[in-house]
Amino acid sequence: MTEKIKLLIVEDSKDTVNISKNILTSKGYWVETCHKDGNAVLQGVRVYQPDVIIIEMFMSNLDAVAVIKAIAAENLVKKPAIIVSSNYDSGFMEREVMQAGAAYFLLKPFDYDMLCERIDGLCIGRIDIARKKERLLLSEVDLEVMVTEMLHQIGMPANIKGYQYVRTAIVLVIENNDMINHVTKELYPAVAKKYKSTASRVERSIRHAIESAWDRGNIEVINSYFGYTIHNQKGKPTNSEFIAMIADKICLKIKAM
Repeated sequence: MTEKIKLLIVEDSKDTVNISKNILTSKGYWVETCHKDGNAVLQGVRVYQPDVIIIEMFMSNLDAVAVIKAIAAENLVKKPAIIVSSNYDSGFMEREVMQAGAAYFLLKPFDYDMLCERIDGLCIGRIDIARKKERLLLSEVDLEVMVTEMLHQIGMPANIKGYQYVRTAIVLVIENNDMINHVTKELYPAVAKKYKSTASRVERSIRHAIESAWDRGNIEVINSYFGYTIHNQKGKPTNSEFIAMIADKICLKIKAM
């Protein structure tokens, strides 16, 4: 994984803290420690925003069950997964912490390879969800900005109706690449629906916007995007060629980010 998983581990013994921190740090985790106090754990969660906390069943002020419930009630941007450890093998304690919301109940001393497998298993899903949220944010906000900037660089006039249609069409194709294979049946109707127009008007307006860009736009930028096989002397791209090329350029740009 490229992102370091953040751990908060609870331990009072300096020797055990040093051993745990050294082992887990060497395996690529970001590690903070906290002494065996439920209130201190809650404060550590607020400050460090860990992905996983490893807490003792019994602690000062608040035990593991109380800490789990307190974390669930907090308005945190990121709630950590919780592993509860104990020196005592008790089916009753295990059921109690699991019902409260713990991910695992582990006996001490740890098998660190097994512990790392548990941590990675908990965090892979969390990181994937975070990435999906980032991609969603990009598609909803930054994506339209990127398309707008590229159309401005080409020199497409922003004051014509086709400009809005082109921008929306490119965003739709980036979000669903298969649409470029069904321009007439899917893409134009989707754009038309958003702007309360018709597919035929969308097609004509996009054609006019592309022609305006080729006649009045920045030829150097146009050539850099489309190559020298498409220019004023050899004809303008079709609507689908233009939309596909710009969508592809932006997809490559996103992958490189």
